[in-house]
Amino acid sequence: MDHSTIASAYDSLAERWLDERLGRTDGVRQHERALAFLDDGSEGWALNVGCGCNTRFNSMLRDRGLRIEGIDISERMIELARVADPAVLLHHADVCGWRTQRTYRFISAWDSIWHVRLEEQRPLLLKLMHALEAGGVFIFSAGGLDHADEHVDSAMGPPLYYSTLGISSLLDVIKEAGCLCRHLEFDQYPLKHLVVMVQRPT
Repeated sequence: MDHSTIASAYDSLAERWLDERLGRTDGVRQHERALAFLDDGSEGWALNVGCGCNTRFNSMLRDRGLRIEGIDISERMIELARVADPAVLLHHADVCGWRTQRTYRFISAWDSIWHVRLEEQRPLLLKLMHALEAGGVFIFSAGGLDHADEHVDSAMGPPLYYSTLGISSLLDVIKEAGCLCRHLEFDQYPLKHLVVMVQRPT
């Protein structure tokens, strides 16, 4: 399944993620925990990968002195995001081919990069971790399997592709990027929803 198919699927689903429709708590506790690894006091940028149109993380990022940049492959998601929070710097782009313009104190990829094709997962994770400032933190979710896997699921309506490198390979990529795994959690156990928090050493 190519990236344009994923984009079209999320174009058709975008309104489901509006603030008034999606719960305001999904991922919030995990982001609070990840933000706690940041040093206090220094300003910088946060990147939200697969940002969608929901604003539930924005206030906590700004409370840490972070300016927010978002990227999403869905044009409709970006249209709705501009209305929901005009202060966010937004990009309608495929993150795999997108070139970062700066480094980041914080990067979030919540329930998004698991739609990236399996062979592109490692290069993307390396790119995002290399975009972290010293002391910067990256939180992402992944399929919590013991091995690499990919599948297509139609639970949300249109068929959507999912992939994961598997836990051991994820940890290998973190090490290869010169980063540290600060936290790994099955936050919705027994579901295989894995949360990983990574930090670039100072």
